[in-house]
Amino acid sequence: MKSYLTSAIAILFLGTTSFYAQEEIQSTQQELLPLDQQEELQLTAKDSMVVSSWMVGLGWNFVNDSGERTNNITTIKDRWNGVAFPSRINIGRYFRSGIGLEAIATYNKYKEGNIIDGVVNPEDKDYFGFDTRLSYDLNKLFGQTGWFDPYVGVGVGYTYANDLSRGTYNGVIGFRTWFSDRWGLDFSSSGKWSFGNEASNHVQHAVGVVYQFNIEKDLTKKGREKLALIKAMEEEAKRVSDSIDEALKAEAAAAALAERLAREKEEARLAMEEKSRLDAEKNKLLNLQNEIDALGYVYYNFDSSYLNEKSKNTLDKVAVLMQDNPTYSFLVEAHADSRGPKKYNLWLSDKRAERAVAYLESKGVASSRLKAIGHGEEQPVNNCVDGVYCPEEQHRLNRRSSVIIKLLTNQYTTDSGNRK
Repeated sequence: MKSYLTSAIAILFLGTTSFYAQEEIQSTQQELLPLDQQEELQLTAKDSMVVSSWMVGLGWNFVNDSGERTNNITTIKDRWNGVAFPSRINIGRYFRSGIGLEAIATYNKYKEGNIIDGVVNPEDKDYFGFDTRLSYDLNKLFGQTGWFDPYVGVGVGYTYANDLSRGTYNGVIGFRTWFSDRWGLDFSSSGKWSFGNEASNHVQHAVGVVYQFNIEKDLTKKGREKLALIKAMEEEAKRVSDSIDEALKAEAAAAALAERLAREKEEARLAMEEKSRLDAEKNKLLNLQNEIDALGYVYYNFDSSYLNEKSKNTLDKVAVLMQDNPTYSFLVEAHADSRGPKKYNLWLSDKRAERAVAYLESKGVASSRLKAIGHGEEQPVNNCVDGVYCPEEQHRLNRRSSVIIKLLTNQYTTDSGNRK
């Protein structure tokens, strides 16, 4: 009973644990994003950008070499110089770190009548420039947008302008805006300071179309945040799934334990019933054997197997008990005293047992329930054996028949000690 109580408590504990696990799972699921937001939480092309590439560009450059670059920077007509056809070409390599290396070639024409280095230009003059530049993508500082790329840069170059050659230190600020992963526009303004002679400093503005190739892409800042959220949700979903699995396993374990305990309880009940049945059967058999034993032995005359009246009366009573208990079979054993040859005495005891069985059959006991066996002089009830003198009364005790009960199922056999 104690073990069943302990097991029942264990089942209750497992069931309670499973219940609270299910409650936690439902609570966690409610904390997740709504379904419509979960559907939106997917990485798309907008969440990625180009982080390294080669780039070529073609466009126009405009030069302000008036000497009044700050005060009259918006006065275009007589200070800015440009041509109608594409006049700028560039190629560059741009790295994941935000660093870019560029080479730029430009052509321009100082127009007659424009202000060049503070004076009116008397005639058209050619402008050539070749610059190298080291740039840095400011999105690395401010966060990637994926479509808008501001940058700054420094560099050196060579310029031929206003009939003078010069080396230049360059500073640039600009931005690119992208229509796709490969195509975009580039806008920039450069300050170019000459060194090595007295040639003028000037400002160069540029706009052009750019094309990227050999590109490498990565997520934008928003894309990384979205990916982190997706991973967090996946981990949470896995935790929820694991919690569900653990709860289901706990429920299965509780069900299996309950089933095993129920089976063990039923087996114990059946075993108890079987034990009770067998004990009752055994007691019934012992009581019946005691009743038969109380009737006494069937005795025979010397050297005879015939039944006398007293023996028949005893067997009559035995037959009644046999008929009242049809579930038993019986073994009738017969004996002889020690006088005479052993072989003869064995034959004589067989005859005595057979006559007792035949008499019981005549009283209505089925032959299938009876068996006869003789033991000769081998099982005396006293010390009257070969070579020992005994009076007739002592020898008579060994000339006997007895009845031993056997269950038809052969589960029990009793053999009362006084039968030997």
